[in-house]
Parts: sequence; structure tokens; C-alpha cells
Amino acid sequence: MKNQKVTNNIDWIIILLYTILVIMGWMNIYSASLPNEETSIFDLSQVYGKQILFILSSIPLIIVVLSVDAKIYDKYSFIFYGIGLILLAGLFVLGSTRKGQTNWYAFGGFSMQPSEFVKIATSLMLAKFLSDVQINLKNTQHQLIAFAILGVPIILIMLQPDAGSAMIFLALTLVLYREGLPGWYLGTGAIAIILFILALLIKPVILVGFALLFILGQYFVTRRAFRNPILSAMALVAVAAFVFSVDYVFENVLEPHQKDRINVLFGKDVNMQAEGYNLNQSLIAIGSGGWLGKGYLEGTQTKGGFVPEQHTDYIFTTVGEEWGFAGAVTVIIVFISLLLRIVYLAERQKSKFSRTYGYCVASILFMHFFVNITMLIRLFPTVGVPLPFFSYGGSSLWAFTILLFIFIKMDANKVNEW
Repeated sequence: MKNQKVTNNIDWIIILLYTILVIMGWMNIYSASLPNEETSIFDLSQVYGKQILFILSSIPLIIVVLSVDAKIYDKYSFIFYGIGLILLAGLFVLGSTRKGQTNWYAFGGFSMQPSEFVKIATSLMLAKFLSDVQINLKNTQHQLIAFAILGVPIILIMLQPDAGSAMIFLALTLVLYREGLPGWYLGTGAIAIILFILALLIKPVILVGFALLFILGQYFVTRRAFRNPILSAMALVAVAAFVFSVDYVFENVLEPHQKDRINVLFGKDVNMQAEGYNLNQSLIAIGSGGWLGKGYLEGTQTKGGFVPEQHTDYIFTTVGEEWGFAGAVTVIIVFISLLLRIVYLAERQKSKFSRTYGYCVASILFMHFFVNITMLIRLFPTVGVPLPFFSYGGSSLWAFTILLFIFIKMDANKVNEW
């Protein structure tokens, strides 16, 4: 198949949504980092000036991605994945340590976070593996290979340690589910998360009692639970072992800052002027915006610098304070529209590779969007996860841009299977 002229088939709706998010993101970065004295928007000593540079430098990246034959991403996915793993492993030798995490390469005044780009490589590798006609995710061996593709970068990132970035890769299990992974995997994961949370709030013996009552209730209501009494007993033992181990894991496995973030989420024994300060200021800023906000560049919390890291992970607090509920909902609608558009385009792809990659893109963007927004309103523990196309940072903007535009290229060419 000849490489078609991309501009003839490019999806301009996605381009428009991407552009809106990037512009809105820069506007909020500008507001969150504007100094008292007058200065140019291109001032590279300010983060908003640097972000303009990152945005402008994204344009040649887009041109390169759209100019490359889309089959290159399929053909060389293993090489991209291998390079990504080498970059992650290289951090333990050449990486720069910030706030206790060795997850950056620093070259003079330039720095790069490889985990952001490894998301692209892992998505391509996963799409390549799943696009093989012989792959069946109901096969245990194929499941293990798929989990290994995800697991290797997760382990390397956890060793940095960077739990927030590692968590994003778990979103790709949604892609596995779309491509045939049995639903009980997701169900078991969801139950484990719920039990972990409940075990922090309720005594384990009470939870085990509820589990026993549930099994007995199922038997009396449906008469099905004890068709396999051994399986039911094993399930109860597994639940008991899990919930009784939660306290040990919480006290001895989690890092102190991770425990603090969970305690902040549940309001347990926290000092709101110390470990709870960021979240508290975020809630104040968002809540003070009301329905319509205080007006652009008029946020008192933002101008006072009360919210730490407001131009990065906490950028959405600027939206809440200055644009209000209406502005926050508008931003959320734009994000959801982008995600739905990606899923729509993924479903109409001719090749399984491009379809699977499209779902990888949607899953990664969704995980970032969901975690970033919910952590600011106390529905999720605070983690260092940027808001796509919105938060300050060259690595994240470039990586998200490449991730998205590779799929735009695939959609424009409607790549066929090899």
C-alpha cells in the first residue's frame, strides 16, 4: 500500500481537541507562574516561557511523526521497546536524583524523563504482540507474555522509585481486556483494591465475617455457591489472608510519604500544615472558584503561591479557582471528547495493530486524566502524575504528543496488517 498524503485523511477533530488542551494548559501555566514584575511571555527564565518553547518544539516532532511511514511503528516496535528499557536501566548509572527519585537524565540545563517515552514504546510493543493472529489471551502462556511486556518497565520504574509513573502502565490492562483477557482478572484486581481500602478503615476480622456472610447468602439465595465448596473455602481463606496482611504491608512495605498520602486521603492522623498541606490548599483553591471563577489571572490562591507545584501536577487547581465550576467542566468535557474520539477511531481501524495501539493511547491518557483530577479533590491518593497536554514539562508534552500523533498517522493511512 502506498503511503497516502496524510493531510487528505487526517482527523482534524483530534487535532482541534489537542490544540485546545495545549493552549488552555499554557494559559493556566502562565497564570500559575506569573511573576510580579512585567516580563515577556517568551522569557525562558520563567516556566511559561519554557513551556512555549516546548510547545513550539512539538511542531517539528509532529511533522516527523506524520511524515514517517506508519508501518515503521509496527516493524520496529521491538527495537523501540528495547531502547526504552535500556534508557530506564541506564538511570541507575547515569540518572539524576530529585526528591529521592532517580528518574531523570540531566544534560546541562536540559532534562528528560524516560518513563514518559517508554509508555509509547510499551504501547507499540503490546500492540505488536497482540496483533499476531495466533495470539489468544485466553491462553495462559500468551497472558504471561503480555503481562511481562507490561511488567518489565513497571519493575524498572518502581526501583527508581516512582510509583506514580509505574501505576500508569497498569492502565494498559484495559487494552488486554479489550483484546480478550478474561474479565475475572479485572474483577479480582478491583476486589483487591476495595478490600485493601476497607482493611485500612475496618478491622480485618469484620471484613472476613462479611465475606463469610456473603458466601452463605449467595448459597441461600442462588444455591450456587456450594456447587464447589472447596473453591468457596479457598476464596474465603484468600480474602482472610489478604485483609490480615494489609496492615503489615502498610506499615512495613510502603514508604513514609506513601503512607502519609493514604492517611491524608482518609483524614487519619495528618497535619494539614505538613503532609496534608498540598491537598488542603488545592481544595481551598478549587472551592473558592465557585460557579464561574474569580477571573483569569485573578486567583488569590494562585497569585499567593499557596499551592505548591501548581504549574505541574496541581495545574487543575488554577482552572478551578479562576475559571470556576463551569471552566473545570469545560476542560473535563474536552478531555472526555478526546478520549471518546480516540476510541471511536480505534474501532474503525483496518488492522489489529493500529486498533490495539489506539486503545493503548486512550488508556494511558485516561489514567493520567483520571488520577490527576481525582487526587486534587481528595478521591485518590496524591501521586506525581501530570495532566496530559496541560501540565508544565517538556518530557510529558513531547511524549503525549508523539503518543497521540503516531495514532493519528495510523488512522490517516489506515494501515493494513503485515
